[in-house]
Amino acid sequence: MIKREAYMRQIRPFMNTELIKVLTGFRRSGKSVMLELIQEELLKTGVKEEQCISINFENMKNAHLLDAISLHDEILRRIESIEGKAYLFFDEIQEVVHWEKCINSLRVELDCDIYITGSNAKLLSGELATYLAGRYVEFVIYPFSFQEFIELYHTIYPEETNHQCFRKYLMFGGMPYLANLRYDNNANQQYLRDLFNSVELKDIIKRNKIRDVDLLERIIAYVTLNIGTSFSAFSISKYLKSEGRSISSETIMNYLKACMDAFMFYQVKREDLQGKKILTVNEKYYVVDHGIREAVFGNNQKDIQLVLENIVYMELLRRGYTVFVGKIDNQEIDFVCHKQNDKIYIQVSYLLASEETIAREFGVFDKVQDNYPKYVISMDEFDMSRNGIKHKNIIDFLLESEWT
Repeated sequence: MIKREAYMRQIRPFMNTELIKVLTGFRRSGKSVMLELIQEELLKTGVKEEQCISINFENMKNAHLLDAISLHDEILRRIESIEGKAYLFFDEIQEVVHWEKCINSLRVELDCDIYITGSNAKLLSGELATYLAGRYVEFVIYPFSFQEFIELYHTIYPEETNHQCFRKYLMFGGMPYLANLRYDNNANQQYLRDLFNSVELKDIIKRNKIRDVDLLERIIAYVTLNIGTSFSAFSISKYLKSEGRSISSETIMNYLKACMDAFMFYQVKREDLQGKKILTVNEKYYVVDHGIREAVFGNNQKDIQLVLENIVYMELLRRGYTVFVGKIDNQEIDFVCHKQNDKIYIQVSYLLASEETIAREFGVFDKVQDNYPKYVISMDEFDMSRNGIKHKNIIDFLLESEWT
């Protein structure tokens, strides 16, 4: 099993504490894998297997535990036979009605260490979540990075070069379960389409009680096909009107919010680098996994510039950056990335195939008056760094452990 070491480094300091460990993220993004890794690590420290109770609420055999009282009673029954501390692992906890009451009660009543996963950004919001206020720590789990993808892919195809691996990653993305399918093209596409349909139904339509499914699907298609492109809810409204659907911008924003709550899309606001303020018009959106885009809508090869942007954006999130689109006069910098006291600027291009392209991608930094690192990322093999701006091949960039 692949070791998601970057996440484990974050989680280890909180293991065996009274804080509830909450792992959130897109459905099937690897949260379940992380629960298994945490259990492995605990067993290595001397915890006995019988001290661990693990429940996956998507498994039909646990359907009788989908309310707080039933789950609470079941845990109390099982824990009677455990000597010492209990370790509780709950996968996709949002399926349990009023789960917060149960988890908080277990935390108070028992000597236990609790780990839960969920596939909704609202998991820890709302009235019920006040039960856990100040008593949990949250980790967002993303699909596999390219580094993690290579590690797993090489267990199946050890002779493949990094470039061959990247071509496969471009097409199918980083959903962990693909390794079980041995990255077979047809099986991958079928799985990713089924995953998309599952998220659309369970985490968006059902959870938000959406009745106009056709409208939702049109909005999802529009955003997915226009990742990395600045647009507003009004832009989508105009597009839908041309398609014969008259929908308000407010309704569109509500549907987009439902998709973001399910971790399908990430919204990126614009930062005015001269006015030092955040702009709330014409945001950009990126999809959690570009492999789903290819499987459901196609065109990853045709739209490779946008897909490369998507890959870089998700890598920035994995590494803990807060990301904005930079605006300076009438120009845009793809990503302005903040982490504590650090900042980096990034432009993403498919190929620097002409002097005009080179001038555009490097020239956008001319008006940035600071000394933070600036990168131009592309598929080019040759180093075209200039004027203190670093040029990196995207494969090398994604595989670097640190960016300086």
